[in-house]
Amino acid sequence: CTCTKPGATMLTKFESKSARVKGLAFHPVRPWVAASLHNGVIQLWDYRVGTVIDRFEEHEGPVRGVDFHLHEPLIVSGGDDYKIKVWDYKLRRCLFTLLGHLDYIRTVQFHPNATQYPWILSASDDQTLRLWDFQNRSCLSVLTGHNHYVMCAAFHPSEDLIVSASLDQTVRVWDTTGLRKKQMGGGAGMDGGMPGGAMMDANGMPRPTGAQQAALNVQAELFGTNDVVVKYVLEGHDRGVNWAAFHPTLPLLASAADDRQVKLWRMSETKAWEVDTLRGHANNVSCCLFHPKHDLVVSNSEDRSIRVWDVSKRVGVQTFRREGDRFWILATHRSQNLLAAGHDSGMIVFKLERERPASAHGPANKLYYVRGRELFCHDYAKATGGASGVDVPIASLRRVGQQAQTDGIGSAPRFLSYNQHNPSEGNVLVCSETDGGTYELVTFSLTNASGSVTDGKRGSCMGPAIFLGRNRFAVLDRHQRQIVIKNLNNETTKRVQPPYPNVDALLDGGTAGRILLRADDRAILFEVQSRRVLGEITAPKIKSVVWSPDGSKVALLCKYGIVIADRQLEQLCSISDTVRIKSGAWDVSPSGGTSSQLFIYTTLHHVKYCLPSGDTGTIRTLDNPLYAQRVVKDQLFCLDREARARVISIDTTEARFKLALATKRYGQVMKMVRHSRLCGRAIVAYLQSKGFPEVALHFVREPRTRFRLALACGNIEAAMECAFTLEQAAGEGKEGSREVWGQLGSEALRQGNHQVVEMSYQRTKDFDRLSFLYLLTGDTEKLRKMLKISNMRQDIMGRYHNALLLGDAAERVKVLEESGNLPLAYISAKTHGLEEDAERIKIAIETQEGSVEGLLEKVDSGARRSGCLLQPPTPIVRENNWPTLPLQKTTLEDLEAAEAERGGGDYDEDMGVEAEADTGAATAWDDDEDFGDAAGGGGADDDIDFGDDDMGDDWGDDLDDLGVDFGEDKAEKVDDMAGLSDMGDVAGAFKMPTAGKPPAGCWAANSSHAADHIAAGAASSAMQLLNRQIAASDFMVLKNSMLGSYLGATVSLPGLPGSGSLAVPLMRNDGSGHPGSDSLPRTSLKMKHLVTSLRMGYKYFQGGKFNDAKASFAKVLADIPMVVADSKAEANEIKEMLEICREYITAIRIKAGMAAVATDPVRSTELSAYFTHCNLQPIHLLLALRSAMGTAFKHKNFIVAASFARRLLELPDMNSERNADLRVKATKVLQKSEQMARNEHQLNYNENAAFALDCKDFAPIYAGESSVKCSYCGSQYKDESTRNKICITCAFCAAGVDTIGLVTGA
Repeated sequence: CTCTKPGATMLTKFESKSARVKGLAFHPVRPWVAASLHNGVIQLWDYRVGTVIDRFEEHEGPVRGVDFHLHEPLIVSGGDDYKIKVWDYKLRRCLFTLLGHLDYIRTVQFHPNATQYPWILSASDDQTLRLWDFQNRSCLSVLTGHNHYVMCAAFHPSEDLIVSASLDQTVRVWDTTGLRKKQMGGGAGMDGGMPGGAMMDANGMPRPTGAQQAALNVQAELFGTNDVVVKYVLEGHDRGVNWAAFHPTLPLLASAADDRQVKLWRMSETKAWEVDTLRGHANNVSCCLFHPKHDLVVSNSEDRSIRVWDVSKRVGVQTFRREGDRFWILATHRSQNLLAAGHDSGMIVFKLERERPASAHGPANKLYYVRGRELFCHDYAKATGGASGVDVPIASLRRVGQQAQTDGIGSAPRFLSYNQHNPSEGNVLVCSETDGGTYELVTFSLTNASGSVTDGKRGSCMGPAIFLGRNRFAVLDRHQRQIVIKNLNNETTKRVQPPYPNVDALLDGGTAGRILLRADDRAILFEVQSRRVLGEITAPKIKSVVWSPDGSKVALLCKYGIVIADRQLEQLCSISDTVRIKSGAWDVSPSGGTSSQLFIYTTLHHVKYCLPSGDTGTIRTLDNPLYAQRVVKDQLFCLDREARARVISIDTTEARFKLALATKRYGQVMKMVRHSRLCGRAIVAYLQSKGFPEVALHFVREPRTRFRLALACGNIEAAMECAFTLEQAAGEGKEGSREVWGQLGSEALRQGNHQVVEMSYQRTKDFDRLSFLYLLTGDTEKLRKMLKISNMRQDIMGRYHNALLLGDAAERVKVLEESGNLPLAYISAKTHGLEEDAERIKIAIETQEGSVEGLLEKVDSGARRSGCLLQPPTPIVRENNWPTLPLQKTTLEDLEAAEAERGGGDYDEDMGVEAEADTGAATAWDDDEDFGDAAGGGGADDDIDFGDDDMGDDWGDDLDDLGVDFGEDKAEKVDDMAGLSDMGDVAGAFKMPTAGKPPAGCWAANSSHAADHIAAGAASSAMQLLNRQIAASDFMVLKNSMLGSYLGATVSLPGLPGSGSLAVPLMRNDGSGHPGSDSLPRTSLKMKHLVTSLRMGYKYFQGGKFNDAKASFAKVLADIPMVVADSKAEANEIKEMLEICREYITAIRIKAGMAAVATDPVRSTELSAYFTHCNLQPIHLLLALRSAMGTAFKHKNFIVAASFARRLLELPDMNSERNADLRVKATKVLQKSEQMARNEHQLNYNENAAFALDCKDFAPIYAGESSVKCSYCGSQYKDESTRNKICITCAFCAAGVDTIGLVTGA
């Protein structure tokens, strides 16, 4: 939708696409809206997340009316099938259908007090209204009187009245007092003690019997009843009336009709009369209603517009238009400032204005905010009891312009800014979006705020206005997008152009002289005086910023996230949320260490926290949105949407726990573990993810979770305790206990605690692993027991396995014999010298008609050695746990020791604050010195620019890098090894050796050459260097040379058997010894490789193999960036090779072009002429001139032919005998050409003028003409479109980019 009033727009919260929407209803509590469609479907939408929750599809034909029950999960709908249906949206089905209407049903509505009056009101094209009892599912009354379609009917919110609108051009108001008394009286007169249960009506008369009741129902159907009577008939519309609505509190009515008018009516006890007519719609007005919170009427029409009218002034104040869709229905939320409108292609949920109150923090404990048209100061220091403080009115805000005189349509102040830099008086900037953006400067005394207010000074701006110093502020000019600096007299003192042209808002910069600029999805920290950009950060859809109390951090509140940065705008963390961020505030608690470290923010229905480390969490839920202003300990001071100060309690224990853990305040962590209710899977998972499972062990009692935590922190004793508990709970031998003991065994094996490993294997009956453990620990006695156990278990493989580990050959032969493997048993016995056993087995084999002949030959066949006895190795360590290095337990792990060290007292949160206060004087000097306006005298002009602001930075440190000894006392040299001698004095102390730096890590740091970076494996930085130095863009061309440089920088040496190979770095500067941290890699490509490829190119060119020649020269171009020159002379040679390759590749491309245009005499002559201007070797230039001379002479271009002949004859090689014939031909061509002395064709070639060659179109580029040049190979292009495109010659660099050029040395 578009708005016709400047500075105001419809705030669309949700928009759907569907068939024509004929009925709408908001859920009273949940963020739902029901839409009845022209295609017979009822959609239930969640407008906050924009999804369809449910669909109800039992109606046949359009559904024109829908409504929610106030308390029950019920929906009522009415459609063109003459049916009223009541649905249960929890059960997701229709409960029942009410039949009785004889034509289309236009509207349906539950009674506002449906719990006491279970009524449904319906209006129909059968010219009647009906009241239904949905509990008894019966018709209470039929309201007759209209003589045309009844388009609308609605209950009064609080009185016994009904309004109806009809196409008979009337609006009727009905009195339902009689029906209410009848219904309530019937209920009150029920007397269960009467004989037979006789029932009395409201007048004390007996109720009719069933037959009498049926007769009365028929009478009611035909003639109506007198329970509901007409109170007023309002006539005044010239056409049919489509809608009528009550004012929620005042005795007013609004009606909308086909005469394109909206009429206002007033009622009294006895009569009703027309108040005014609102004209402006250009077609039938389909619906109208009163705004629930403001003195407004909203109407929509088939003229595709929604109009907003001021009831008090009775004029239109806003119009929203939609192209192509007619509006049919409006609905309003009962308690929130939300409206919905249905049109031909869906619906929209919208607001008329933002509800965030404009507020700003003042000095000390004060908050300034706007409520209505008043500026208030809220003093938190005067909070008593449950109140948040005291409100003091400051000033009434005048509003300029017609639109600003109407509340509720976006004319309220949007931004508030307080001057924190002026301690002598109060200055507040109030900004609104009326008339495209305006500001008002309010000045008042801080001692008597409400008694001395200076009349506001006004102006136009874009977005918020920000104070820069004691007596100046900045606004953004919405036309020129300039930063305008003004003094407190509202006089412009300076205009500053922003560093980016698309700046759309100014935000608080945190200190004097600085502002934050919002541009697209970025925030730029800008210093106005020096016009410097101090920092920049990416943050999408920034709404506001909140600086911490100490100014060290800033929270950038975005639409769906928060970015926290330091004062230089370096990002600390970034979080995102699924719902919109409403507000945020930093903790200002004087103790506890959370001040400026804990950020509390609110969403639509939650209060959450965020830490600079990136940790987040939810604190509590909210019934209605609140706007956080101040956080002190467990209290959140905030404003609601009515700008009323409120204070709510919050529990920040979890946040403080995570903060203490992140800042390593372990004493506070352990105190909170002891005394706070920190539990749950989330906190346990957090501690594990942060590497503190030992903390979770202190408060987790559930055995399985505790077992996992004990394994995570390597606490074998605690894990065993939990394993026993789990085993008892699961029962002996259960699969669960086997898994637990298996995990415990794996961890114990990792720590070398083989006793626990043995126990775990025994409990899981893992005999194979147990045998192998005994082998490793050298426990042969237990290994023999394992052999006996396997024999008792009749485990053949287990027996053989244990016998093999024991080296018992006789036992192995016995196992093979008993298992029926007699040939194997015979071979084993013979091999190990057990002759008696061998003879016995031989007899057994022959008894079974077998033979032992050839068995041993099979074993001894080939060059292999014959079998021998296998004996297990002797273990080095026997019967003791493997050696480990004892480490001192941390404070977190040993809670009792930590408390003993502190003297048994509780951790005092205030201790950290006192320590910080002691060092405050020192740490304050570490910050940037922003004196702002406080440094000068009282009335100094802040805009005087002396031009020497940066002198201190430029002069201060120049002497530090001279390397000159000025004779000062040198600091005592520190012995890095001194601490090693004292290590043994500290019990259990362990000092980790300093980590070294791998050679590859040094290579990238020591060199700016891409070859050294790629040799170190830093492909990303190598490509960045090539891009910056020579504008390389297509790295596929460089792939082979880059891979060669990477692979050639190391050599692979085979290691010990069973281990991997060793990669040994090769260094080019280790001739006189290891260079240490100054090492540089040896590169695989050298100057000699380039020379070889260049010579191959010459050879191919000489032989006419132009494709092969081009490939050779292109290879040289691709290899040059990976070659490191050893000297300056070598660097010059490399650059000379670069030019040679460029010239030859260009010449080869021209040669190919000559073959393509051989039939065109002009172009072929031009190309042959350009061919001779390539910088070729003399022998190759001779071939080019010969070809060009012949081409020009053949096409009768004698002037250029004579030129080529002269140049050819001047070559030194023409004097040799082998070129005698060519010299004769050139002389004849020259004579003939000088005789003819004319060119047959007009050529684009001037031999007398110096020119460069366009490498794309092969045309001359004369001196003074603009061109695009490749920063690597130097190729030039006349066409401007080749800029930033890949160079045709080198095929991997972008042309037209200004760079430093090729870097040849490290």
